[in-house]
Amino acid sequence: MNIIKIYEYIGSMDDIAVAIRLILALIFGSLVGWERIYTRHSAGIKTFALVSLGAAVATSLNVYLAMMPSLNADVSRIPAGVVSGIGFLGAGTILVTGRKQIKGLTTAASLWVTACMGMALGAGYISVGIICFALIIIANIVLMHLSIAVEEHSKFMSIYVEVEKEDGVSRLSRSINGEGHSISSIKKSKDKTLNSSDVALIVDIVLDKNRSHSEILNSLSTLEFVNYVEEI
Repeated sequence: MNIIKIYEYIGSMDDIAVAIRLILALIFGSLVGWERIYTRHSAGIKTFALVSLGAAVATSLNVYLAMMPSLNADVSRIPAGVVSGIGFLGAGTILVTGRKQIKGLTTAASLWVTACMGMALGAGYISVGIICFALIIIANIVLMHLSIAVEEHSKFMSIYVEVEKEDGVSRLSRSINGEGHSISSIKKSKDKTLNSSDVALIVDIVLDKNRSHSEILNSLSTLEFVNYVEEI
C-alpha cells in the first residue's frame, strides 16, 4: 500500500481510519497544549488535547450522520456549534489584571484554532489538519519571539512603578523628561505597594527614539526614589 492510498484510507469513514484521525487530533492538541504550559500560560496539555479530540469527534459524527440517507442531516450544524462553544471556553481564559493588562488572548485564540484543527482532522481533511498544526506551532513559538523583539524596541512603553510619596511623582517626571522622553499619561494605580510609604503609578512613555525597553527599566530602577518598576 503506497502513501497516497494510506492517506486516502485515513481520510475515509472506515472505523479504524476515524480512530486514527481521533488519535492524531489528540496528539496534535497535546503538543499545542505542551507549548502553552511550557511557557507558563493557562490551559495546558489536557485542555488542548480534549478540545481537539472533542472537535474531531463532533465533526466525525456530523459526517457520519450526513452519510446516512434516511436522516438528511445538515453537515454544517455541529461544526458551527463547536466553533461557538469554544468561544465560551476561550473567553474563560482571558483576564484583565488590576494594572489593565489583558492576559490569555493567545491561549483563547489557540484553543479556538485547535478546535478548528480537530474539526479538519475529524472530517478527514488530513492535509489541512497537519498544516494547521504546523502553523499553530509557528505562530506560538516563532512569531512570539518576533513579537517580543518588536515590542522591546517600540517607541511606546507603559510601566508600573512604585515611587516615594514625598515628591516621587515629580522627580520621576523630571527624570524621564530629562532623558529626552515624554510622558503621554500618568495615573495612580490601586495596587498595594511593597512599601506602605510608596505610591503606585502607571506611566505611558513616548521614547525619544527606538531604544531597548530593558535599558529604560534598568535606568529607572537605579533611581533612589523608585522602589519597584516593571513594564506592562
